[in-house]
Amino acid sequence: MNNSTVLITGANRGLGLEFVRQYSQLGWSVLACSRNPSNANKLNILQKEFSSIEILQLDLSNLDEIAALSNTLKDRTIDILINNAGIYRSGVLGNLDTKEWIESFKINTIAPYVVIESFLGQVMKSDLKKIISITSKMGSIDDNTSGGSYIYRTSKTGLNSMMRSMTHDLASKGISTLTLHPGWVKTDMGGSNAWINSTESVTGMIKQIDKLSQKNSGQYVDYSGEIIKW
Repeated sequence: MNNSTVLITGANRGLGLEFVRQYSQLGWSVLACSRNPSNANKLNILQKEFSSIEILQLDLSNLDEIAALSNTLKDRTIDILINNAGIYRSGVLGNLDTKEWIESFKINTIAPYVVIESFLGQVMKSDLKKIISITSKMGSIDDNTSGGSYIYRTSKTGLNSMMRSMTHDLASKGISTLTLHPGWVKTDMGGSNAWINSTESVTGMIKQIDKLSQKNSGQYVDYSGEIIKW
C-alpha cells in the first residue's frame, strides 16, 4: 500500500470501474464516486476485495452535491483527480433534442469544471498534483470529418477547451493536467463493435497519467500516448 490517493467520478461501471480496479491493484487509496452507490453492484463487490476503496455518493447533475462532497473531504489529500463520468447523446441535423444538449453540457463540460474547482484544495495539498479529464476524439474539431453527433461532439469540445484553460491557470500552482481519449472501448457507451476492451484502455491511460508532469502538462492524447489535434 502506498500513500497516494486517486478520486474517480463515474466509478461504478465501464472505464471508471476499471480505473478503480487497476489503481486498487497498484495499492492506491481510491475515492470511487457513484451516482447511486447502493445499485453499484460491481463496485461494491470490488470493495470487498480491496479495503482501500471508499465508495462515495456523487450525482454530477446536482452541482451542489459536488461542493458538498468536497466539504466532506476537505481534510483529505488527492494526488490524482480523474473526471471520468459522462453521458452520450448524439443528435443529428433535423433531429436534435435541445434539452438533451443542455443536459450533456451540464454533465460533460460544466460538472468536470465544478469538480476541479471544488477539489482544487485537496489536489494542491498532494505530492503528485495531477488533474485528468476523460474526453473523446469526437471532441476534436480537426478530426471531425463526418459531421453529426452535435450533442456529444460539442460537449466534449467544450470539455477540451475548459481543460486547455485549466492548464494555464493551474501551472503556477504546480498542477499538471491531461485530456485523455480512451480509444473506442467495448463499454455500455462504446458498444460491442469497439476495437479494445476497458482493461487495455485503462492500462494505457494509467501509463500516460504516470508520464504526466509539469513539462508535458496540457496535452490531448489517446490511451497509447498519440497526440490528438484539438
